[in-house]
Amino acid sequence: MKPSQPVTLIGAIPSPYTRKMVALMRYRRIPYSIIWGEPRQILSSMKIEPPKVALLPTFVLPDDLGVLQAVCDSTPIIRYLEDHYNQRSVIPDDPATAFIDYMLEDFGDEWCTKYMFHYRWAFEQDADNAGTLLPYTHKLDMPKQIFQLAKAQISQRQIDRLHVVGSNPTTAPLIETSYRRFLQALELLLESRPFILGSRPSACDFAIYGQLTQLVGFDPTSREIAHQIAPRVIAWTSLMEDQCGLDTSATCWDSIDASNSGLQLLLAEVGRVYVPALIANAQALASGEKTWQATIDGGLWSQQTFPYQAKCARWLRERYADLKQIDRVRVDDLLKGTGCEALFN
Repeated sequence: MKPSQPVTLIGAIPSPYTRKMVALMRYRRIPYSIIWGEPRQILSSMKIEPPKVALLPTFVLPDDLGVLQAVCDSTPIIRYLEDHYNQRSVIPDDPATAFIDYMLEDFGDEWCTKYMFHYRWAFEQDADNAGTLLPYTHKLDMPKQIFQLAKAQISQRQIDRLHVVGSNPTTAPLIETSYRRFLQALELLLESRPFILGSRPSACDFAIYGQLTQLVGFDPTSREIAHQIAPRVIAWTSLMEDQCGLDTSATCWDSIDASNSGLQLLLAEVGRVYVPALIANAQALASGEKTWQATIDGGLWSQQTFPYQAKCARWLRERYADLKQIDRVRVDDLLKGTGCEALFN
């Protein structure tokens, strides 16, 4: 059922997924109301049952019977919005292009967030910056005594979770090298087009933008690196924040059949680091292993097994299998040699 009132979402400024969805709502001109804060407390005051895992952002949307419910996975929420609002779609109408968009959105959500979490909490300067600002984004008038306690608690909790995303002294060089290659690929891509897949944004633009709001706008070390090697990406991130004024009547998505070295480099990074992680994680889950390790980009990577990322691998494979033969051939031609094809063999 389509919401009859502006869509309510609960989020936080330092949340890349919140920034992803707020920018998308602005671009699509969907009326919304955002509440900055902690979802469980806010949902309790609204007398709405929180999701099992209350993540940011949490949307309040009607189910098929019109009963408001809390949901918080940005990728299916984007598809929900596509079903209920016609204007200014972010899903390419060409099936092959839509598949590449989905793959890059997934990469932004699930791998680029490793860059973000690593740079935010693995460096003393960055951790101090985040620990200082995060409490105030929840409550600006927080008393100093409570602030000091909140800063210490938030910082320690997040630093202790670095291993969850795979960040440790062994994997740090891999994450940081991948981040630089990612920036260079996006910098090159933006030399020839204003958005990742053409002259209008798609879901993957918002996913990657969301992570970059933190990497180039919040965390000092990753911001400095970006300013050194990818000034165009810095400008793009600022522009992506509000594209509600873009005239979509004069824009289009490019065909993936057209050669673009930046897009190919970006997909090569997906195949180089994210695809082997997806495969290893899915195999570990199928074997009942709580952790997994694999050789990624010539280095050893190990981390906790995640059921959700196994779902990501399955969803990508299902979408690939659903492509018509003519579109699958086009996707195969684009992915050939990038390493992404390993996920579908």
